[in-house]
Amino acid sequence: MSTSETSRFVRLRVELVLEIEDSAAITGAALQRIAEDDDMAGDERAHVEAAVNEDEAEALAYLVDPFDLVSEVPGADLVQASWSSEQVDYDPDSPDWDLDVDDDESGDALDADD
Repeated sequence: MSTSETSRFVRLRVELVLEIEDSAAITGAALQRIAEDDDMAGDERAHVEAAVNEDEAEALAYLVDPFDLVSEVPGADLVQASWSSEQVDYDPDSPDWDLDVDDDESGDALDADD
C-alpha cells in the first residue's frame, strides 16, 4: 500500500495497571489539580471533588492525561482521546494479565507473532 493510500490516523492503545501505594497522596494531588483549574465551574468542581474523594481510580483518571503522554512526540498531533480507570483484581501470575498477548477486535487473544 502506498503512502497516499494509508490513513494518517493511528489508534494507540495503552493499558496500564498501577498499584496504589499511597491513596492520600493520589487523592491530594488530584484535589490540588482541581483547585488550580481556573476554567472549572463551581458545580462541576464540587462533582469532581466528590468523585475523587470517593474513589482512587477517579483520582488517577483525573491526574493522568493522554495529551501529556504524546505532547512531545514530533510530527504527531493528538486528535481525540478518551480514558477511564477502574479498580481491578490483579494477579500477575494469571494468564489474563499476559502483556505479550494482544486482543483483536472480537476480544479474542492473538499471539504477538501473528
